[in-house]
Amino acid sequence: MVRVHITAKSANRKVGPIPVTTTERQSCPTTCPFYDKGCYAKSGPLALHWKKVSDGERGTDWDGLCNFVSDLPDGQLWRHNQAGDLPHTSGQINGTLLGQLVRSNSGKRGYTYTHHLLGELNTHYIRLANKEGFTVNVSTESLNHAVSTYNQGLPTVVVVPTDSPDRFVHDGVKFMTCPSQTQGVSCAECKLCAVADRKCVIMFKAHGNAKRHVSELVGN
Repeated sequence: MVRVHITAKSANRKVGPIPVTTTERQSCPTTCPFYDKGCYAKSGPLALHWKKVSDGERGTDWDGLCNFVSDLPDGQLWRHNQAGDLPHTSGQINGTLLGQLVRSNSGKRGYTYTHHLLGELNTHYIRLANKEGFTVNVSTESLNHAVSTYNQGLPTVVVVPTDSPDRFVHDGVKFMTCPSQTQGVSCAECKLCAVADRKCVIMFKAHGNAKRHVSELVGN
Protein backbone atom coordinates (compact mmCIF):
# COMPACT_ATOMS: atom_id res chain seq x y z
CA MET A 1 0.00 0.00 0.00
CA VAL A 2 1.28 3.46 -0.91
CA ARG A 3 0.98 5.88 2.02
CA VAL A 4 0.04 9.48 1.25
CA HIS A 5 -0.67 12.36 3.60
CA ILE A 6 -3.08 15.09 2.49
CA THR A 7 -2.88 18.68 3.67
CA ALA A 8 -6.15 20.25 2.56
CA LYS A 9 -4.79 23.79 2.85
CA SER A 10 -1.06 24.34 3.03
CA ALA A 11 0.32 26.76 5.61
CA ASN A 12 3.63 26.94 3.75
CA ARG A 13 4.16 30.53 2.62
CA LYS A 14 6.06 29.48 -0.51
CA VAL A 15 3.30 27.13 -1.64
CA GLY A 16 0.30 29.20 -0.58
CA PRO A 17 -3.12 28.03 0.63
CA ILE A 18 -3.67 25.13 -1.76
CA PRO A 19 -3.95 21.38 -1.14
CA VAL A 20 -0.62 19.53 -1.01
CA THR A 21 0.33 15.92 -0.47
CA THR A 22 3.31 14.00 0.89
CA THR A 23 4.05 10.46 -0.31
CA GLU A 24 6.12 7.96 1.64
CA ARG A 25 9.85 7.87 0.92
CA GLN A 26 9.83 4.49 -0.81
CA SER A 27 8.12 6.25 -3.74
CA CYS A 28 11.42 8.00 -4.47
CA PRO A 29 13.68 6.32 -7.05
CA THR A 30 17.11 5.37 -5.73
CA THR A 31 18.52 6.77 -8.98
CA CYS A 32 17.69 10.31 -7.84
CA PRO A 33 21.03 12.12 -7.32
CA PHE A 34 19.66 13.60 -4.09
CA TYR A 35 18.37 10.30 -2.72
CA ASP A 36 21.09 9.98 -0.08
CA LYS A 37 22.10 13.62 0.35
CA GLY A 38 20.87 16.96 -0.88
CA CYS A 39 17.09 16.43 -0.81
CA TYR A 40 15.44 19.55 0.65
CA ALA A 41 12.71 17.36 2.18
CA LYS A 42 15.20 15.58 4.44
CA SER A 43 15.72 18.52 6.77
CA GLY A 44 13.56 20.74 8.93
CA PRO A 45 9.91 20.20 9.88
CA LEU A 46 9.10 18.58 6.52
CA ALA A 47 11.61 15.81 7.24
CA LEU A 48 9.85 14.96 10.52
CA HIS A 49 6.47 14.95 8.80
CA TRP A 50 7.78 12.84 5.90
CA LYS A 51 9.20 10.26 8.31
CA LYS A 52 5.84 9.89 10.06
CA VAL A 53 4.12 9.37 6.70
CA SER A 54 6.79 6.86 5.62
CA ASP A 55 6.45 5.00 8.93
CA GLY A 56 2.69 4.72 8.50
CA GLU A 57 1.88 7.05 11.40
CA ARG A 58 0.09 9.56 9.18
CA GLY A 59 -1.79 9.58 5.94
CA THR A 60 -4.18 7.52 3.87
CA ASP A 61 -3.93 5.00 1.06
CA TRP A 62 -4.00 5.70 -2.69
CA ASP A 63 -7.77 5.34 -2.89
CA GLY A 64 -8.08 7.94 -0.14
CA LEU A 65 -5.88 10.30 -2.13
CA CYS A 66 -7.88 9.82 -5.32
CA ASN A 67 -11.19 10.28 -3.52
CA PHE A 68 -9.92 13.54 -2.03
CA VAL A 69 -8.79 14.82 -5.43
CA SER A 70 -12.07 13.82 -7.08
CA ASP A 71 -13.97 15.90 -4.52
CA LEU A 72 -11.93 19.07 -5.13
CA PRO A 73 -13.74 21.92 -6.90
CA ASP A 74 -13.26 22.15 -10.66
CA GLY A 75 -10.25 24.27 -11.54
CA GLN A 76 -8.64 23.77 -8.12
CA LEU A 77 -4.83 24.04 -8.17
CA TRP A 78 -3.13 21.42 -6.01
CA ARG A 79 0.39 20.12 -5.61
CA HIS A 80 1.12 16.44 -5.37
CA ASN A 81 4.26 15.54 -3.43
CA GLN A 82 5.94 18.29 -1.49
CA ALA A 83 8.02 15.22 -0.67
CA GLY A 84 8.03 11.85 -2.39
CA ASP A 85 7.56 10.77 -6.01
CA LEU A 86 5.24 8.69 -8.18
CA PRO A 87 4.65 5.09 -7.02
CA HIS A 88 6.86 2.57 -8.78
CA THR A 89 8.40 -0.87 -8.77
CA SER A 90 12.18 -0.88 -9.17
CA GLY A 91 12.08 2.47 -10.92
CA GLN A 92 9.18 1.68 -13.26
CA ILE A 93 6.23 3.99 -12.62
CA ASN A 94 3.04 2.20 -11.62
CA GLY A 95 0.84 3.16 -14.57
CA THR A 96 -2.30 1.78 -12.94
CA LEU A 97 -1.99 3.99 -9.86
CA LEU A 98 -0.91 7.02 -11.86
CA GLY A 99 -3.84 6.51 -14.23
CA GLN A 100 -6.23 6.37 -11.30
CA LEU A 101 -4.88 9.69 -10.00
CA VAL A 102 -5.02 11.29 -13.45
CA ARG A 103 -8.69 10.34 -13.81
CA SER A 104 -9.45 11.72 -10.34
CA ASN A 105 -7.77 14.97 -11.35
CA SER A 106 -10.12 15.52 -14.31
CA GLY A 107 -11.24 19.16 -14.26
CA LYS A 108 -8.68 20.06 -11.58
CA ARG A 109 -5.19 21.54 -11.91
CA GLY A 110 -2.90 19.03 -10.23
CA TYR A 111 0.84 19.06 -10.77
CA THR A 112 3.90 17.27 -9.47
CA TYR A 113 7.58 16.54 -10.14
CA THR A 114 9.40 13.28 -10.81
CA HIS A 115 12.99 12.12 -10.66
CA HIS A 116 12.18 8.76 -12.26
CA LEU A 117 14.42 7.91 -15.19
CA LEU A 118 12.90 8.51 -18.62
CA GLY A 119 12.83 4.97 -19.92
CA GLU A 120 10.34 4.17 -22.66
CA LEU A 121 7.50 3.13 -20.35
CA ASN A 122 8.02 5.92 -17.81
CA THR A 123 8.09 8.49 -20.60
CA HIS A 124 4.87 7.03 -21.99
CA TYR A 125 3.08 7.33 -18.64
CA ILE A 126 4.35 10.86 -18.07
CA ARG A 127 3.20 11.95 -21.52
CA LEU A 128 -0.25 10.47 -20.95
CA ALA A 129 -0.59 12.20 -17.58
CA ASN A 130 0.34 15.57 -19.08
CA LYS A 131 -1.99 15.06 -22.02
CA GLU A 132 -4.88 14.34 -19.65
CA GLY A 133 -4.35 17.45 -17.52
CA PHE A 134 -2.20 16.22 -14.63
CA THR A 135 1.13 18.01 -15.06
CA VAL A 136 4.16 15.86 -14.31
CA ASN A 137 7.31 17.96 -14.40
CA VAL A 138 10.52 16.08 -15.14
CA SER A 139 13.24 17.06 -12.67
CA THR A 140 16.78 17.41 -14.05
CA GLU A 141 20.16 18.42 -12.67
CA SER A 142 21.98 19.93 -15.64
CA LEU A 143 21.21 22.45 -18.35
CA ASN A 144 21.98 19.97 -21.12
CA HIS A 145 19.72 17.33 -19.60
CA ALA A 146 17.00 19.93 -19.18
CA VAL A 147 17.27 20.97 -22.83
CA SER A 148 17.10 17.35 -23.95
CA THR A 149 13.99 16.71 -21.85
CA TYR A 150 12.30 19.97 -22.88
CA ASN A 151 12.93 19.19 -26.55
CA GLN A 152 11.05 15.93 -26.08
CA GLY A 153 7.96 18.01 -25.33
CA LEU A 154 7.98 17.34 -21.59
CA PRO A 155 7.53 20.03 -18.92
CA THR A 156 10.95 20.38 -17.36
CA VAL A 157 12.50 21.82 -14.23
CA VAL A 158 16.17 21.93 -13.27
CA VAL A 159 18.16 22.49 -10.10
CA VAL A 160 20.96 25.02 -10.60
CA PRO A 161 23.74 26.49 -8.43
CA THR A 162 22.79 29.34 -6.14
CA ASP A 163 24.78 31.89 -8.16
CA SER A 164 23.05 31.17 -11.48
CA PRO A 165 21.46 34.08 -13.43
CA ASP A 166 17.72 34.47 -13.03
CA ARG A 167 17.04 34.20 -16.78
CA PHE A 168 19.01 33.09 -19.82
CA VAL A 169 18.85 31.05 -23.01
CA HIS A 170 20.84 27.82 -23.34
CA ASP A 171 20.96 25.93 -26.66
CA GLY A 172 17.92 27.82 -27.85
CA VAL A 173 15.80 27.04 -24.78
CA LYS A 174 14.60 29.70 -22.35
CA PHE A 175 15.37 29.20 -18.67
CA MET A 176 13.78 31.20 -15.85
CA THR A 177 14.08 30.95 -12.09
CA CYS A 178 11.05 30.00 -10.03
CA PRO A 179 9.16 33.24 -9.28
CA SER A 180 8.99 32.26 -5.62
CA GLN A 181 12.77 32.70 -5.46
CA THR A 182 12.92 35.92 -7.48
CA GLN A 183 9.66 37.68 -6.63
CA GLY A 184 8.43 36.00 -3.45
CA VAL A 185 5.15 34.88 -5.04
CA SER A 186 3.56 31.61 -3.93
CA CYS A 187 2.75 28.55 -6.05
CA ALA A 188 -0.92 29.42 -5.57
CA GLU A 189 -0.28 32.78 -7.27
CA CYS A 190 2.23 31.65 -9.90
CA LYS A 191 0.73 28.39 -11.21
CA LEU A 192 3.53 28.05 -13.80
CA CYS A 193 4.50 24.50 -12.78
CA ALA A 194 0.94 23.40 -13.55
CA VAL A 195 1.28 24.50 -17.20
CA ALA A 196 2.46 21.46 -19.16
CA ASP A 197 3.07 23.29 -22.44
CA ARG A 198 4.94 26.31 -21.07
CA LYS A 199 7.70 27.75 -23.24
CA CYS A 200 10.54 27.60 -20.75
CA VAL A 201 12.43 25.42 -18.29
CA ILE A 202 11.90 26.44 -14.68
CA MET A 203 15.03 26.68 -12.52
CA PHE A 204 15.18 26.06 -8.79
CA LYS A 205 18.31 27.53 -7.25
CA ALA A 206 19.89 25.26 -4.68
CA HIS A 207 18.60 26.11 -1.24
CA GLY A 208 18.23 24.63 2.22
CA ASN A 209 20.78 23.07 4.54
CA ALA A 210 22.45 21.11 1.74
CA LYS A 211 22.59 23.92 -0.84
CA ARG A 212 26.39 23.82 -1.03
CA HIS A 213 26.37 20.09 -1.71
CA VAL A 214 23.56 20.48 -4.27
CA SER A 215 25.38 23.31 -6.03
CA GLU A 216 28.41 21.05 -6.40
CA LEU A 217 26.29 18.24 -7.89
CA VAL A 218 24.53 20.26 -10.57
CA GLY A 219 26.00 21.94 -13.63
CA ASN A 220 26.03 21.92 -17.41
